[in-house]
Amino acid sequence: MAYLRQKGVDIRIARIFNTYGPRIRADGIYGRVIPRFMDQIVHEQPVTIFGDGSQTRCFCYVTDTVVGLLRLAAYDGCTGEVVNIGSSHEMTILELAKMIYAICGKEENLTYHPMPQDDPTRRLPEVLKAETMIRWKADVTPEIGILQLLQFGVR
Repeated sequence: MAYLRQKGVDIRIARIFNTYGPRIRADGIYGRVIPRFMDQIVHEQPVTIFGDGSQTRCFCYVTDTVVGLLRLAAYDGCTGEVVNIGSSHEMTILELAKMIYAICGKEENLTYHPMPQDDPTRRLPEVLKAETMIRWKADVTPEIGILQLLQFGVR
């Protein structure tokens, strides 16, 4: 924003929410729940659920994220705008785990751990600006995205 104010540079700010896709690493906790669950399921390890799994997230497949970023970069009238790029399809972490088990055709094996102290119970990006300003909305459902990930293979 400083470059816009001081130099008049045409800037746009994208706030990216929970993008996943091929080659994302399964290690670590932050932002990696889908590849971590898939890795645990494919390698027949218990899936780690923090808390009771009722916390919600919205997941955006990488191709949708890239299209949103390209549209934000290309559209006129976006100078100085902050736009959320993410999905509005909200689901619980437990629903996500059960869905991945079903897609993989594996029997559920869940293990519960205490909720991390700063883990929000809900993450739902407001994407109306992206829908109206750059005519973009995430199209890939979690089911389709997970099927695509399985085609690429789990690391």
